[in-house]
Amino acid sequence: MPYPPPLLSRRGLLLSLLAPGVVRAQPVTRVVYPEHEAFHDPQLNYMLDVLRLALSQGPNAYEVHASGTAMTQGRGLRELEFGRGDINLLWSMTSREREKSLLAVRIPLDRGILGWRLLLVRAADLERFTRIRSLDALRKLQAGQMHDWPDTEILRHNGLPVGTASMYEKLFQMLARSRIDYFPRSVMEIEDELLRYGRTLDLAIAPRLMLRYPTANYFFVSPRFAQLAEDLRLGLEKAIAERSFQALFTQHFRSLLQRLEVPRRLVLRLDNPLLSSETPLQRPELWADPANPFS
Repeated sequence: MPYPPPLLSRRGLLLSLLAPGVVRAQPVTRVVYPEHEAFHDPQLNYMLDVLRLALSQGPNAYEVHASGTAMTQGRGLRELEFGRGDINLLWSMTSREREKSLLAVRIPLDRGILGWRLLLVRAADLERFTRIRSLDALRKLQAGQMHDWPDTEILRHNGLPVGTASMYEKLFQMLARSRIDYFPRSVMEIEDELLRYGRTLDLAIAPRLMLRYPTANYFFVSPRFAQLAEDLRLGLEKAIAERSFQALFTQHFRSLLQRLEVPRRLVLRLDNPLLSSETPLQRPELWADPANPFS
């Protein structure tokens, strides 16, 4: 059941933009993002906090709302591209295709940890996964992913077999029923999902292992709203320069990454064929390091 999202009040945001002794009357533009279909997004609170932070650093005032209709990621991307609904922004894993059709704000909102993947497995298979120490060993098993997620192509590009589903919640059932062997999930997602599905389906997190591929969540904006994209870019760059962005990341993820023992895991690296040449890999301040995520 969708729950009410946090809202940027016009008054609160305008006050945050006022310089001492200066009053700037600004029009308020609605920023509308799509509600996810049928499941709670554990990234939501963090992404909305990043969105608030970025918008508060810019020159224009905005109100943030969830769409009135829940939708899959694929539908949200189509509506954003073709202007069929009222959404004008979403956050998603980047790909060359998405960057061609939408305005990408090329700053990794998650500092790259979307590409840090732990393996959700059947609890009965935990010992089996303790023996896996290489990609070659993992290639003998089948992963599970949504059919329209970029991860599916990334895994297959690296020689990892993938079974797909058209409904997110079905993947947990597929895993429990041995139709797939593991479900790679971001460190931002897996703990929440284990809490929701682990006990009833007898699932667990595979020890020691972590897949890692370079990728990022970006804000994607409708081509009709170029000013919003530019305001987001400027706001994020300012927050990074002032280190408020890094502080927000640490606030949200320090205890989580410590609980998941990320610095102690064996990292199996994957190539990502979906990255564009404009991915800011040359800017180390934008990316977290698994060995020391909060430096």
